[in-house]
Amino acid sequence: MADAPILKHLNDLIAHAISPGDTVKLVPLTGPSDGSPTSAFFEIWEPRGVQPANSHPDSVEIFIILNGEGEAVSDEHTVSIKSGDVLILPSGSVHHIRNTSETERLYAVTIMANDMGSMKKGFEDLVTSGRTVDFEEPDKAAIFVGLAPIGKVVADPLHGQRHV
Repeated sequence: MADAPILKHLNDLIAHAISPGDTVKLVPLTGPSDGSPTSAFFEIWEPRGVQPANSHPDSVEIFIILNGEGEAVSDEHTVSIKSGDVLILPSGSVHHIRNTSETERLYAVTIMANDMGSMKKGFEDLVTSGRTVDFEEPDKAAIFVGLAPIGKVVADPLHGQRHV
């Protein structure tokens, strides 16, 4: 018999800070604890928040920027990031992301391709071993900001507006 799918609701998710004083929250969406070799997180940077420089020897890390602006540093390279960008950091790179806004949070979905290749016990384990922190309603809403239908809105005399 096949394994049943796993369904999680937004209100059941828990935010974590890896270390005291962190200005970045991570909300695990999936990972090895669900039987997945890849982990995914919703990541929230406070205004001017920054991660410490970090590296994952055998994992590619992908950030889908949902809202906000920032700066990503990977080894000697620096790029500006904003809503709609997809940032791919190569395995082994030493990197960090900084929210450049003084007032707004930066939001991303982060994918760790090969969670166990990131460190000895895996990145998901590092995150969930951190302290739990508030996962506020505006942060939850930010996950779905980018999910508006894509395409043109046209008038449909039978059904009102529709997306094409």
